[in-house]
Amino acid sequence: MKARYGEITKQILIAVGVAGVVVVVAAAPGVLLAAKLLPKDFEQNFEKPKKKSIARSMRNLRKNKFIAIKEKNGKLEVKLTKKGKKVFNQIQLEKIQILKPLRWDGRWRVLVFDIPENSHRRARAILRSKIKEWGFYPLQKSVWICSWPCESEIQLISELYEVGPYVDIIVAEKIVDDERLRKHFNLPSK
Repeated sequence: MKARYGEITKQILIAVGVAGVVVVVAAAPGVLLAAKLLPKDFEQNFEKPKKKSIARSMRNLRKNKFIAIKEKNGKLEVKLTKKGKKVFNQIQLEKIQILKPLRWDGRWRVLVFDIPENSHRRARAILRSKIKEWGFYPLQKSVWICSWPCESEIQLISELYEVGPYVDIIVAEKIVDDERLRKHFNLPSK
């Protein structure tokens, strides 16, 4: 489910997605508009982008309806469309990783969610996919266990997909009969 977009396209989507709406003078051609959207250190971190590539990325984003550009009061407003927000969320999701500590802190993280399937099916599937990728242990259908800190990453996914009210994380010091969990996470037995 990885997004297959070039770095320039990703940077433009991230800039607009984070800002919400980007406004520039209407006289600015596409390249200047894109340059305003790209981070200042973009050229240092990646191969030097060419003006044609930036313009092409902007045209393709607009043509594929990922961004909407409207003129208003002599200025251009650039914002993500519904389709663009999905791609933005996908790009953000790819960046979220959990750093596992070298030593277990003795606490279990219990992820409990009851995300409505009819209205948030995609968000539910994405959350399940990500927690499987991270190695969580399925205790029940919507109850998953993890042995390392993951609260902020789970909250971020919940916010990205607007399902925060349906997701809870419990930090527990003890789970009765946790041998199968200890085995799954390669932790020493009691």
